[in-house]
Amino acid sequence: MNTTRNRVIVRKITEDDLEVLWGYIYKDESPQWKQWDAPYFQHVRKSYDEYRQSFLNNVERNDEHQRIIEVDNKIIGTTSYYWEYEPTKWLEAGIVIYDPAYWNGGYGTEALTKWVDHLFETKDIGRVGITTWSGNERMMRAAEKVGMTLEGRMRKCRYYNGVYYDSIRMGMIREEWEQLKANG
Repeated sequence: MNTTRNRVIVRKITEDDLEVLWGYIYKDESPQWKQWDAPYFQHVRKSYDEYRQSFLNNVERNDEHQRIIEVDNKIIGTTSYYWEYEPTKWLEAGIVIYDPAYWNGGYGTEALTKWVDHLFETKDIGRVGITTWSGNERMMRAAEKVGMTLEGRMRKCRYYNGVYYDSIRMGMIREEWEQLKANG
């Protein structure tokens, strides 16, 4: 497991954060971060008012499922989770670092470490996983540094810019997380 350096804060999203998040997510038609975060899915823009209203209509859900990634009081990304299948407690996590100035600096790994810790500490789950695509090598490396292992590879099922990519599933079970925490 990567040693957490405590440069990153993972915190709840407030209404004051919405304009910055909207700027990262929806201001540009083709934001740079979208090249790595499931680029094979269409990016649909929203106006700031639509984004703000959607957030306010779902504050309770957003409080539970999403957090800000912040470094030196600057928002750089978000963490999230969703239920792949809640009745069996199958949870998938994710992170996005929107600001390219913070790519390749270990910030995503640190945020993912804190998010996985939070999920295991607050949820009655046996596993935390991520789903990505083989074109997102940074996400796969971050997951590996956190202690996740490759659990599945669906070959050539993501088509992007004329190239087939694999869908990647990585994860760790609670016992692995507990062992890593015990070993420091």
